[in-house]
Amino acid sequence: MKHAIKSVVVGLLLLFASGSNAYAQDLEKGFEAQHIAEAAEAEFILGTMYLNGDGVTQDTKAAVKSYRSSAAHGNADAQSALGWMYFSGQGVTQDYTEAVKWYRLAAMQGNADAQHSLGLMYQSGKGVTQDYTEAVKWYRLAADQGNALGQSDLGTLYYSGQGITQDYIEAVRLYRLAAVQGNAVGQFNLGLMYFSGKGVTQDYTEAAKWYRLASGQGYADAQFNLGWMYSEGQGVTKDYKEAARLIELAAEQGFDAAQKAEEIFRKRAALQDVDDAIQLYLGSEAAEKGDFTKALSKWRPIAVQGNADAQSYLGSLYYEGLGVTQDYIEAVKWYRLAAAQGQARAQFNLGVMYYEGQGVIQDYKEAARWYRLAGGQGFAAAQTSLGVMNHEGLGVTQDYKEAARLYRSAAAQGDGVAQFNLGVMYANGQGVIKNNVYAHMWFNIAASGGGTNAMKNRDSIAKSMTAADISKAQDLAGACLQKNLKGC
Repeated sequence: MKHAIKSVVVGLLLLFASGSNAYAQDLEKGFEAQHIAEAAEAEFILGTMYLNGDGVTQDTKAAVKSYRSSAAHGNADAQSALGWMYFSGQGVTQDYTEAVKWYRLAAMQGNADAQHSLGLMYQSGKGVTQDYTEAVKWYRLAADQGNALGQSDLGTLYYSGQGITQDYIEAVRLYRLAAVQGNAVGQFNLGLMYFSGKGVTQDYTEAAKWYRLASGQGYADAQFNLGWMYSEGQGVTKDYKEAARLIELAAEQGFDAAQKAEEIFRKRAALQDVDDAIQLYLGSEAAEKGDFTKALSKWRPIAVQGNADAQSYLGSLYYEGLGVTQDYIEAVKWYRLAAAQGQARAQFNLGVMYYEGQGVIQDYKEAARWYRLAGGQGFAAAQTSLGVMNHEGLGVTQDYKEAARLYRSAAAQGDGVAQFNLGVMYANGQGVIKNNVYAHMWFNIAASGGGTNAMKNRDSIAKSMTAADISKAQDLAGACLQKNLKGC
């Protein structure tokens, strides 16, 4: 073996010695090109390190600089990355036209990610004139290389018939290719096709399977749809608790439909079965119509079985004497059962019973305990009541700062009493720095809800304020209401 290697080396030396300069020059150019390519690749890697803060301090401008150097030497990955930086406005001023330029350079070299991104630009009309046919072209090039995003987005164009003849079967094929690679959008869309029976035989079980895979990756649309299937028992065993869990996950991501449905599913999840849900609903419907005897007949059976909402409602009937003889002791009994399960309204109402000494021996400390439990769940009326106890030193050590904190929390939820009391705190400098502008602001906000005393206090404090301060307070109140009382 050693002799063979030696002979090759000698052969090369003889070749050079014989004057084959052209070969030597070609070889040198090859080495130079290889060196440039390796340097460009190194610059691309460095740019990615700066972008992600991997081993270096994260610096998007430094990332752009490295990507640009690499892209200038023809590195397709760097060109695609630079296109993304311009698209997202990271390290550079956002510029869709410039993004398209770099995506195109990379795409022309066969970079699948860039081909998909260029297709996306044509589909959305960003940096170029919107052109679905051109989008189809670039998506197809990416999809043919196995790019999951390209497959999924091309499937969507087949589904909608944009830039190409509508074809549900082809859409399903492309969604499946993307889905098996773990692409969440492809998984969701494939689930949607099975759910609707477009391009495939309708199959709820298969739809649930693909929704579940996408949901596991945090895809909100899939979480909502799968949650709905659990609530209806489509393709899965009906399970309100699982429905509520999934709907809540989608709602946390800002999914509008999920945010609207979340409370419905949360209540359903607390029920033992659909019969409880029906009885709870029928009881509520009867109560709204003033038929409390019927409401009692619907709520009592499930309250006895441990339904917290029904127990709380039953407590209110006994407290008010609706459909039954008024009985504070019986009201306390049912409120306590519901409160022990964490039902916030029952905890608050039990706190009221202890505060007033109704059905129990008056006990401010016990009242504060139940208010605190309900307030901790964000129940505004409980926060206000606990604020009053801190303000007055009833059942707790007097603490103006804690009172102000509790009032502020309840006020942000629209509680008029808390808003009024917070105005009082500012007017008197209790728990907060005395400030007539903020006092006027909170009195004004409380007055906007119809509080007569708030109007009087607002007008009274205005007498000791300058016109400029009144104007400022009014502006603050308007701004606060405009942002739904958050952060005021």
